[in-house]
Amino acid sequence: MQSIIKLGQTAVRTLSTTAANMATSSFSNKYKFETLLVSTPREYVYHVEINRPQQFNAMNSAFWREMVECFQAISEDSDCRAVVLSANGKHFTAGLDLTDMGPLMETVLGDDDVARKFRTLQQFIKSYQLSFTSIEQCNKPVIAAVHGGCIGGGVDLITAADIRFCTQDAFFQIKEVDIGLAADVGTLQRLPKVIGSDSLVRELAYTARKMFADEAAQAGLVSRVLSDKQMMLKAALETASAIAHKSPVAVQGTKHNLNYARDHSIEEGLNYMVVWNATMLQSEDLRIAAMASMDRKGPPPAFSKL
Repeated sequence: MQSIIKLGQTAVRTLSTTAANMATSSFSNKYKFETLLVSTPREYVYHVEINRPQQFNAMNSAFWREMVECFQAISEDSDCRAVVLSANGKHFTAGLDLTDMGPLMETVLGDDDVARKFRTLQQFIKSYQLSFTSIEQCNKPVIAAVHGGCIGGGVDLITAADIRFCTQDAFFQIKEVDIGLAADVGTLQRLPKVIGSDSLVRELAYTARKMFADEAAQAGLVSRVLSDKQMMLKAALETASAIAHKSPVAVQGTKHNLNYARDHSIEEGLNYMVVWNATMLQSEDLRIAAMASMDRKGPPPAFSKL
């Protein structure tokens, strides 16, 4: 009898190991990218790292494409409830990779008809915009963790995130005017709503000067400044974990309605909220959270995947 029991226990362990290995393999295949590293450092928390350190994480064509693929996948991934977005290497990002702009420059300098060049450039710009809009539209809250330089497209990127932390050595720079163009993938649209000072936005955009960590915190671009990258990532992961253990119905609904309210009047936002919560208040998460709130000494609430 004991032999049979041992055989059964061994079989269970084998099946569990096999299932875990299959899950790991599936995750690795789903989130396998050339310019991004994706990991799961904590329960329900994904960590996305920009991973071109030798190029100071400059944004090449693969990066623009993979950001969309990554965040659209995360948005629908029920195993993820919050995301930390950081970067490997010395700087968060140097911005646009000018060495990878061959196809774009061929169009700009080509002999095609103006209307046809316009159509091609329009598609280029829209595809780049989607790379960061995919962060904003991701159902899961995204915490940008910035160290070193966050230049050009980096500012476009982080303004699409929900929360921003940075290190004491971080600096931010709207660099586009220095290369002869206006920032076109989100900074000019999102930054004024993030920091709330039209004068400061215009100063930064017109001069391309650097904004350092303390000024960024004072202006509201970041909500926390940490001493170094290790401390920043620790704080970002702790915040993401705290979010991930709340009701996903409540958190995702909150993100959706904050984004809606930002782009609409107060009255429109309130009316939209009526329709939203008339449905969402019927969620089982409300009962679970209410019971946990009354039983303060009990275990933390366990919410189903969404």
